[in-house]
Amino acid sequence: MAGSVLLTCTLLLRIAVTLSHQEEPPPKKIGLKHRKGVPEKLALFNGEEFVFEETDWYLQDLFKMWWRYGFGLLRLQMWVEEIVEKFMRIYKYQAHGYAFSTMEEMLQSLGGDRFINMTRRPVAETLQELGISQRFIDEIVTAIMRVNYGQSVTIPAFVGAVSIAGVQAGLWAVEGGNKLVCSQLLDSAKVNVVHTTVTSISLHSSGDKSLYQVNYENENEGGYDFYDIVVIATPLHRETSNISFSGMTPPVTDFPGHYQHMIVSIVHGYLNSSYFGFPDPKLFPFAAILTTDSPKLFMFSTGCICPVNITSNYRRKQPQEAAVWKVFSPSPLTKEQLKTLFLSYYSVQVTDWLAYPQYTSMKGIPPVILHDNLYYLNGVEWIASSMEMSAIAAKNIALLGYNRWHQQLDKIDQKDLVHKIKTEL
Repeated sequence: MAGSVLLTCTLLLRIAVTLSHQEEPPPKKIGLKHRKGVPEKLALFNGEEFVFEETDWYLQDLFKMWWRYGFGLLRLQMWVEEIVEKFMRIYKYQAHGYAFSTMEEMLQSLGGDRFINMTRRPVAETLQELGISQRFIDEIVTAIMRVNYGQSVTIPAFVGAVSIAGVQAGLWAVEGGNKLVCSQLLDSAKVNVVHTTVTSISLHSSGDKSLYQVNYENENEGGYDFYDIVVIATPLHRETSNISFSGMTPPVTDFPGHYQHMIVSIVHGYLNSSYFGFPDPKLFPFAAILTTDSPKLFMFSTGCICPVNITSNYRRKQPQEAAVWKVFSPSPLTKEQLKTLFLSYYSVQVTDWLAYPQYTSMKGIPPVILHDNLYYLNGVEWIASSMEMSAIAAKNIALLGYNRWHQQLDKIDQKDLVHKIKTEL
Protein backbone atom coordinates (compact mmCIF):
# COMPACT_ATOMS: atom_id res chain seq x y z
CA MET A 1 0.00 0.00 0.00
CA ALA A 2 3.02 2.29 0.19
CA GLY A 3 2.58 3.13 -3.47
CA SER A 4 -0.82 4.74 -2.75
CA VAL A 5 0.96 7.89 -1.63
CA LEU A 6 2.05 8.49 -5.21
CA LEU A 7 -1.61 8.69 -6.21
CA THR A 8 -2.24 11.16 -3.39
CA CYS A 9 0.60 13.38 -4.52
CA THR A 10 -0.51 13.09 -8.15
CA LEU A 11 -4.01 14.22 -7.16
CA LEU A 12 -2.67 17.20 -5.20
CA LEU A 13 -0.41 18.13 -8.07
CA ARG A 14 -3.23 17.87 -10.61
CA ILE A 15 -5.58 19.95 -8.48
CA ALA A 16 -2.91 22.61 -8.09
CA VAL A 17 -2.10 22.66 -11.80
CA THR A 18 -5.72 22.66 -12.92
CA LEU A 19 -6.78 25.54 -10.67
CA SER A 20 -3.73 27.65 -11.47
CA HIS A 21 -3.49 30.09 -14.37
CA GLN A 22 -3.45 28.16 -17.63
CA GLU A 23 -3.89 29.10 -21.28
CA GLU A 24 -7.43 27.73 -21.39
CA PRO A 25 -10.04 28.01 -18.62
CA PRO A 26 -9.52 25.24 -16.00
CA PRO A 27 -13.05 23.74 -16.26
CA LYS A 28 -12.56 23.05 -19.98
CA LYS A 29 -9.70 20.68 -19.17
CA ILE A 30 -12.01 18.39 -17.22
CA GLY A 31 -15.14 18.75 -19.34
CA LEU A 32 -16.82 21.56 -17.42
CA LYS A 33 -18.33 24.82 -18.63
CA HIS A 34 -18.61 28.31 -17.23
CA ARG A 35 -22.05 29.06 -15.85
CA LYS A 36 -23.77 31.95 -17.58
CA GLY A 37 -23.64 35.13 -15.58
CA VAL A 38 -26.76 36.82 -14.26
CA PRO A 39 -26.57 40.62 -13.86
CA GLU A 40 -27.11 41.94 -10.37
CA LYS A 41 -26.84 45.20 -8.50
CA LEU A 42 -25.19 45.54 -5.10
CA ALA A 43 -25.75 47.90 -2.19
CA LEU A 44 -23.97 48.63 1.10
CA PHE A 45 -26.15 48.77 4.24
CA ASN A 46 -25.12 50.26 7.61
CA GLY A 47 -28.14 49.09 9.61
CA GLU A 48 -30.17 52.22 8.94
CA GLU A 49 -29.69 53.10 5.28
CA PHE A 50 -27.76 52.28 2.15
CA VAL A 51 -24.51 54.24 2.11
CA PHE A 52 -23.70 53.13 -1.42
CA GLU A 53 -25.88 51.76 -4.22
CA GLU A 54 -24.91 50.41 -7.62
CA THR A 55 -26.81 51.62 -10.66
CA ASP A 56 -27.05 50.44 -14.25
CA TRP A 57 -24.42 52.99 -15.26
CA TYR A 58 -20.74 52.22 -14.63
CA LEU A 59 -19.51 55.81 -15.00
CA GLN A 60 -22.18 57.04 -12.61
CA ASP A 61 -21.10 54.45 -10.02
CA LEU A 62 -17.47 55.47 -10.50
CA PHE A 63 -18.31 59.12 -9.94
CA LYS A 64 -20.31 58.28 -6.82
CA MET A 65 -17.37 56.27 -5.45
CA TRP A 66 -14.99 59.14 -6.09
CA TRP A 67 -17.37 61.69 -4.57
CA ARG A 68 -17.80 59.71 -1.36
CA TYR A 69 -14.36 58.11 -0.97
CA GLY A 70 -11.92 60.21 -2.97
CA PHE A 71 -9.09 58.27 -4.61
CA GLY A 72 -9.33 55.38 -2.14
CA LEU A 73 -10.56 52.93 -4.77
CA LEU A 74 -7.66 53.72 -7.13
CA ARG A 75 -5.07 53.43 -4.36
CA LEU A 76 -6.58 50.18 -3.14
CA GLN A 77 -6.57 48.70 -6.64
CA MET A 78 -2.94 49.68 -7.25
CA TRP A 79 -1.93 48.11 -3.92
CA VAL A 80 -3.73 44.84 -4.63
CA GLU A 81 -2.43 44.64 -8.22
CA GLU A 82 1.16 45.07 -7.02
CA ILE A 83 0.76 42.27 -4.47
CA VAL A 84 -0.96 39.95 -6.96
CA GLU A 85 1.73 40.58 -9.59
CA LYS A 86 4.48 39.52 -7.19
CA PHE A 87 2.50 36.60 -5.81
CA MET A 88 1.85 35.28 -9.33
CA ARG A 89 5.53 34.35 -9.50
CA ILE A 90 4.64 31.20 -7.58
CA TYR A 91 3.21 29.65 -10.75
CA LYS A 92 6.49 30.13 -12.61
CA TYR A 93 8.48 28.77 -9.64
CA GLN A 94 6.29 25.70 -9.44
CA ALA A 95 6.37 25.16 -13.21
CA HIS A 96 10.17 24.81 -12.84
CA GLY A 97 9.79 22.32 -9.98
CA TYR A 98 10.79 24.56 -7.07
CA ALA A 99 9.22 24.06 -3.63
CA PHE A 100 9.38 25.58 -0.15
CA SER A 101 9.68 23.82 3.19
CA THR A 102 7.73 26.53 5.05
CA MET A 103 5.09 29.07 4.13
CA GLU A 104 7.43 31.80 5.38
CA GLU A 105 10.08 30.70 2.87
CA MET A 106 7.50 30.90 0.09
CA LEU A 107 6.38 34.40 1.09
CA GLN A 108 9.98 35.57 1.44
CA SER A 109 10.77 34.33 -2.06
CA LEU A 110 7.74 36.05 -3.56
CA GLY A 111 7.67 39.38 -1.76
CA GLY A 112 10.56 39.52 0.72
CA ASP A 113 10.12 40.91 4.22
CA ARG A 114 7.15 42.95 3.05
CA PHE A 115 5.00 39.85 2.52
CA ILE A 116 6.10 38.44 5.88
CA ASN A 117 5.18 41.67 7.64
CA MET A 118 1.80 41.71 5.92
CA THR A 119 0.86 38.54 7.84
CA ARG A 120 1.47 40.38 11.12
CA ARG A 121 -0.05 43.85 10.63
CA PRO A 122 -3.77 44.72 10.40
CA VAL A 123 -5.06 45.57 6.94
CA ALA A 124 -6.63 48.79 8.28
CA GLU A 125 -3.25 50.06 9.46
CA THR A 126 -1.63 49.24 6.13
CA LEU A 127 -4.34 50.98 4.12
CA GLN A 128 -4.19 54.07 6.33
CA GLU A 129 -0.48 54.37 5.51
CA LEU A 130 -1.40 54.29 1.82
CA GLY A 131 -3.54 57.38 2.33
CA ILE A 132 -6.88 55.61 2.06
CA SER A 133 -9.62 57.41 3.98
CA GLN A 134 -11.11 56.03 7.18
CA ARG A 135 -14.59 56.20 5.66
CA PHE A 136 -13.50 53.97 2.77
CA ILE A 137 -11.94 51.48 5.22
CA ASP A 138 -14.99 51.54 7.53
CA GLU A 139 -17.46 51.01 4.72
CA ILE A 140 -16.06 49.37 1.58
CA VAL A 141 -13.11 47.42 3.01
CA THR A 142 -15.02 46.36 6.12
CA ALA A 143 -17.93 45.08 3.99
CA ILE A 144 -15.51 42.98 1.90
CA MET A 145 -13.90 41.46 4.99
CA ARG A 146 -17.30 40.66 6.52
CA VAL A 147 -18.72 38.93 3.44
CA ASN A 148 -15.54 36.96 2.68
CA TYR A 149 -14.26 36.08 6.17
CA GLY A 150 -16.88 37.19 8.66
CA GLN A 151 -14.24 39.35 10.33
CA SER A 152 -13.17 42.98 10.56
CA VAL A 153 -10.33 45.12 9.22
CA THR A 154 -8.17 43.96 12.13
CA ILE A 155 -7.27 40.85 10.10
CA PRO A 156 -3.71 40.78 8.66
CA ALA A 157 -2.95 42.80 5.55
CA PHE A 158 -2.07 39.78 3.41
CA VAL A 159 -5.38 37.98 3.92
CA GLY A 160 -7.05 41.37 3.49
CA ALA A 161 -5.42 41.77 0.08
CA VAL A 162 -6.57 38.27 -0.93
CA SER A 163 -10.09 39.12 0.22
CA ILE A 164 -10.15 42.32 -1.85
CA ALA A 165 -8.72 40.55 -4.90
CA GLY A 166 -11.55 38.03 -4.60
CA VAL A 167 -14.30 40.60 -5.24
CA GLN A 168 -12.87 42.12 -8.41
CA ALA A 169 -14.21 41.53 -11.90
CA GLY A 170 -13.62 38.33 -13.81
CA LEU A 171 -15.02 35.80 -11.35
CA TRP A 172 -17.06 32.90 -12.66
CA ALA A 173 -18.87 29.75 -11.56
CA VAL A 174 -19.12 26.25 -13.00
CA GLU A 175 -22.28 25.10 -14.76
CA GLY A 176 -23.84 22.40 -12.60
CA GLY A 177 -22.17 23.65 -9.41
CA ASN A 178 -18.60 24.37 -8.33
CA LYS A 179 -18.48 21.03 -6.50
CA LEU A 180 -18.05 19.40 -9.92
CA VAL A 181 -14.49 20.72 -10.02
CA CYS A 182 -13.56 18.40 -7.14
CA SER A 183 -15.47 15.35 -8.36
CA GLN A 184 -14.17 15.69 -11.93
CA LEU A 185 -10.58 16.13 -10.71
CA LEU A 186 -10.89 12.95 -8.67
CA ASP A 187 -12.22 11.09 -11.69
CA SER A 188 -9.51 12.38 -14.01
CA ALA A 189 -6.73 11.57 -11.50
CA LYS A 190 -8.01 7.96 -11.25
CA VAL A 191 -7.18 7.79 -7.55
CA ASN A 192 -8.38 5.24 -5.02
CA VAL A 193 -10.66 7.17 -2.66
CA VAL A 194 -11.41 5.48 0.67
CA HIS A 195 -14.54 7.02 2.18
CA THR A 196 -13.74 6.73 5.86
CA THR A 197 -12.58 8.75 8.88
CA VAL A 198 -8.92 8.81 9.86
CA THR A 199 -8.53 8.44 13.63
CA SER A 200 -4.77 8.20 14.18
CA ILE A 201 -1.36 8.16 12.47
CA SER A 202 1.65 6.39 13.97
CA LEU A 203 5.25 5.84 12.91
CA HIS A 204 6.48 2.26 12.33
CA SER A 205 9.78 0.80 11.15
CA SER A 206 9.91 -1.71 8.32
CA GLY A 207 13.45 -2.95 7.71
CA ASP A 208 15.63 0.07 7.01
CA LYS A 209 12.81 2.55 6.38
CA SER A 210 9.93 4.12 8.26
CA LEU A 211 6.27 3.85 7.34
CA TYR A 212 3.21 5.68 8.59
CA GLN A 213 0.32 3.57 9.82
CA VAL A 214 -2.96 5.34 9.11
CA ASN A 215 -5.85 4.01 11.18
CA TYR A 216 -9.39 4.70 10.08
CA GLU A 217 -12.96 3.74 10.87
CA ASN A 218 -16.45 4.06 9.47
CA GLU A 219 -19.92 3.04 10.60
CA ASN A 220 -19.31 -0.67 10.03
CA GLU A 221 -15.64 -1.36 10.68
CA GLY A 222 -12.16 -0.03 11.16
CA GLY A 223 -8.85 -0.72 9.49
CA TYR A 224 -5.40 0.61 8.69
CA ASP A 225 -2.87 0.92 5.86
CA PHE A 226 0.83 1.80 5.63
CA TYR A 227 2.21 4.67 3.58
CA ASP A 228 5.63 6.10 2.72
CA ILE A 229 4.32 9.66 2.62
CA VAL A 230 1.20 11.14 4.20
CA VAL A 231 -0.36 14.53 3.49
CA ILE A 232 -2.77 15.96 6.07
CA ALA A 233 -5.36 18.10 4.27
CA THR A 234 -7.60 19.06 7.18
CA PRO A 235 -7.06 21.69 9.91
CA LEU A 236 -5.17 20.29 12.91
CA HIS A 237 -6.81 22.36 15.60
CA ARG A 238 -8.58 21.07 18.67
CA GLU A 239 -11.99 22.29 17.50
CA THR A 240 -11.64 20.89 13.96
CA SER A 241 -9.77 17.57 14.15
CA ASN A 242 -9.66 14.41 16.29
CA ILE A 243 -6.63 12.78 14.64
CA SER A 244 -4.00 11.60 17.11
CA PHE A 245 -0.30 11.09 16.34
CA SER A 246 2.22 8.79 18.02
CA GLY A 247 5.82 7.61 17.69
CA MET A 248 7.15 10.85 16.22
CA THR A 249 9.84 13.16 17.58
CA PRO A 250 9.11 15.96 18.13
CA PRO A 251 5.47 15.03 18.79
CA VAL A 252 2.73 16.33 16.50
CA THR A 253 0.16 18.27 18.52
CA ASP A 254 -2.80 20.57 17.90
CA PHE A 255 -1.90 24.05 16.71
CA PRO A 256 -2.96 27.20 18.59
CA GLY A 257 -5.61 29.53 17.23
CA HIS A 258 -9.31 29.21 16.50
CA TYR A 259 -11.55 28.93 13.46
CA GLN A 260 -14.31 31.39 12.65
CA HIS A 261 -17.91 30.23 12.94
CA MET A 262 -20.00 31.14 9.92
CA ILE A 263 -23.73 30.54 9.79
CA VAL A 264 -25.17 30.15 6.30
CA SER A 265 -28.96 30.34 6.07
CA ILE A 266 -30.62 29.48 2.75
CA VAL A 267 -34.09 31.01 2.87
CA HIS A 268 -36.83 30.57 0.28
CA GLY A 269 -39.17 33.45 0.83
CA TYR A 270 -40.19 37.07 0.29
CA LEU A 271 -37.57 39.65 1.26
CA ASN A 272 -38.78 42.45 3.53
CA SER A 273 -37.60 45.39 1.44
CA SER A 274 -39.06 47.82 4.02
CA TYR A 275 -36.24 46.86 6.38
CA PHE A 276 -33.86 48.40 3.83
CA GLY A 277 -35.95 51.52 3.28
CA PHE A 278 -38.04 50.36 0.31
CA PRO A 279 -41.73 50.06 1.37
CA ASP A 280 -42.69 49.05 -2.17
CA PRO A 281 -40.88 45.76 -2.98
CA LYS A 282 -41.35 46.36 -6.72
CA LEU A 283 -38.89 49.25 -6.46
CA PHE A 284 -36.18 47.25 -4.66
CA PRO A 285 -33.40 46.78 -7.26
CA PHE A 286 -30.66 44.92 -5.36
CA ALA A 287 -29.72 41.26 -5.47
CA ALA A 288 -26.72 41.52 -3.11
CA ILE A 289 -26.49 43.47 0.15
CA LEU A 290 -23.22 43.89 2.01
CA THR A 291 -22.96 45.46 5.46
CA THR A 292 -20.72 47.67 7.55
CA ASP A 293 -19.72 46.86 11.13
CA SER A 294 -22.71 48.06 13.16
CA PRO A 295 -24.20 46.75 16.44
CA LYS A 296 -27.62 47.12 14.80
CA LEU A 297 -26.83 44.40 12.27
CA PHE A 298 -27.23 40.69 12.90
CA MET A 299 -25.91 39.57 9.48
CA PHE A 300 -22.80 39.92 7.36
CA SER A 301 -24.54 39.86 3.99
CA THR A 302 -27.70 38.88 2.14
CA GLY A 303 -27.81 37.80 -1.48
CA CYS A 304 -30.31 36.38 -3.95
CA ILE A 305 -28.82 33.19 -5.40
CA CYS A 306 -29.38 31.63 -8.80
CA PRO A 307 -29.57 27.97 -9.88
CA VAL A 308 -26.35 26.12 -10.73
CA ASN A 309 -27.69 25.73 -14.28
CA ILE A 310 -28.80 28.89 -16.08
CA THR A 311 -31.08 28.26 -19.05
CA SER A 312 -31.39 30.63 -21.98
CA ASN A 313 -34.81 31.83 -20.81
CA TYR A 314 -33.86 32.20 -17.14
CA ARG A 315 -34.69 35.49 -15.46
CA ARG A 316 -33.91 36.66 -11.97
CA LYS A 317 -36.92 36.78 -9.64
CA GLN A 318 -38.67 40.11 -9.37
CA PRO A 319 -38.35 41.84 -5.95
CA GLN A 320 -41.96 41.10 -5.04
CA GLU A 321 -41.61 37.39 -5.86
CA ALA A 322 -40.41 34.59 -3.60
CA ALA A 323 -36.74 33.87 -4.22
CA VAL A 324 -33.89 31.92 -2.65
CA TRP A 325 -31.66 34.09 -0.46
CA LYS A 326 -28.34 33.28 1.18
CA VAL A 327 -27.67 35.01 4.50
CA PHE A 328 -24.26 34.99 6.20
CA SER A 329 -24.42 35.69 9.93
CA PRO A 330 -22.23 35.20 13.03
CA SER A 331 -25.03 33.37 14.90
CA PRO A 332 -28.09 31.37 13.89
CA LEU A 333 -30.93 33.67 12.89
CA THR A 334 -33.70 33.86 15.46
CA LYS A 335 -37.37 33.82 14.44
CA GLU A 336 -37.52 37.55 15.12
CA GLN A 337 -34.52 38.19 12.88
CA LEU A 338 -36.01 36.06 10.13
CA LYS A 339 -39.25 38.07 10.43
CA THR A 340 -37.18 41.25 10.16
CA LEU A 341 -35.51 40.12 6.95
CA PHE A 342 -38.45 38.32 5.33
CA LEU A 343 -42.14 39.04 5.09
CA SER A 344 -42.72 35.29 4.96
CA TYR A 345 -40.79 32.21 3.94
CA TYR A 346 -41.37 28.63 2.86
CA SER A 347 -38.17 27.04 4.14
CA VAL A 348 -34.90 27.73 5.96
CA GLN A 349 -31.80 25.54 5.69
CA VAL A 350 -28.99 26.35 8.13
CA THR A 351 -25.33 25.31 8.00
CA ASP A 352 -23.04 26.12 10.92
CA TRP A 353 -19.40 25.56 10.04
CA LEU A 354 -15.88 26.57 11.00
CA ALA A 355 -15.20 28.27 7.70
CA TYR A 356 -11.76 29.86 8.02
CA PRO A 357 -9.17 30.85 10.62
CA GLN A 358 -10.03 33.48 13.18
CA TYR A 359 -7.09 35.65 12.26
CA THR A 360 -6.93 37.68 15.45
CA SER A 361 -6.16 34.39 17.27
CA MET A 362 -3.16 33.64 15.05
CA LYS A 363 -0.03 32.51 16.91
CA GLY A 364 2.20 32.06 13.90
CA ILE A 365 1.95 30.08 10.66
CA PRO A 366 1.87 26.28 11.13
CA PRO A 367 4.69 24.20 9.58
CA VAL A 368 4.50 22.35 6.26
CA ILE A 369 6.67 19.43 7.41
CA LEU A 370 5.29 17.75 10.53
CA HIS A 371 7.70 14.81 10.39
CA ASP A 372 10.16 13.31 7.88
CA ASN A 373 7.53 12.43 5.26
CA LEU A 374 4.42 13.75 6.98
CA TYR A 375 3.16 17.00 5.44
CA TYR A 376 0.49 19.52 6.42
CA LEU A 377 -1.46 21.48 3.81
CA ASN A 378 -3.83 23.66 5.85
CA GLY A 379 -1.18 25.88 7.39
CA VAL A 380 -1.57 28.01 4.27
CA GLU A 381 -5.03 29.06 5.51
CA TRP A 382 -3.33 31.17 8.17
CA ILE A 383 -1.74 33.23 5.41
CA ALA A 384 -5.04 33.46 3.55
CA SER A 385 -7.94 31.07 3.12
CA SER A 386 -9.11 30.50 -0.46
CA MET A 387 -9.33 27.75 -3.07
CA GLU A 388 -6.36 29.16 -4.94
CA MET A 389 -4.17 29.35 -1.84
CA SER A 390 -4.99 25.72 -1.02
CA ALA A 391 -4.22 24.68 -4.61
CA ILE A 392 -0.85 26.43 -4.43
CA ALA A 393 -0.08 24.75 -1.10
CA ALA A 394 -1.10 21.37 -2.56
CA LYS A 395 1.26 21.69 -5.49
CA ASN A 396 4.02 22.92 -3.19
CA ILE A 397 3.66 19.80 -1.04
CA ALA A 398 3.59 17.54 -4.09
CA LEU A 399 6.83 19.12 -5.34
CA LEU A 400 8.39 19.25 -1.88
CA GLY A 401 7.64 15.59 -1.20
CA TYR A 402 8.98 14.57 -4.61
CA ASN A 403 12.16 16.66 -4.30
CA ARG A 404 12.92 15.46 -0.77
CA TRP A 405 12.19 11.82 -1.65
CA HIS A 406 14.63 11.98 -4.59
CA GLN A 407 17.15 14.17 -2.72
CA GLN A 408 16.80 17.03 -5.19
CA LEU A 409 17.64 19.58 -2.52
CA ASP A 410 18.64 22.22 -5.08
CA LYS A 411 14.91 22.53 -5.82
CA ILE A 412 13.95 23.46 -2.24
CA ASP A 413 14.08 26.88 -0.54
CA GLN A 414 16.24 28.45 -3.23
CA LYS A 415 16.98 32.17 -3.05
CA ASP A 416 16.61 34.73 -5.84
CA LEU A 417 14.45 32.44 -7.94
CA VAL A 418 13.49 35.24 -10.33
CA HIS A 419 17.11 35.51 -11.47
CA LYS A 420 17.74 31.77 -11.28
CA ILE A 421 14.80 30.92 -13.54
CA LYS A 422 15.88 33.55 -16.09
CA THR A 423 19.33 31.92 -16.34
CA GLU A 424 17.72 28.50 -16.80
CA LEU A 425 15.76 29.60 -19.88
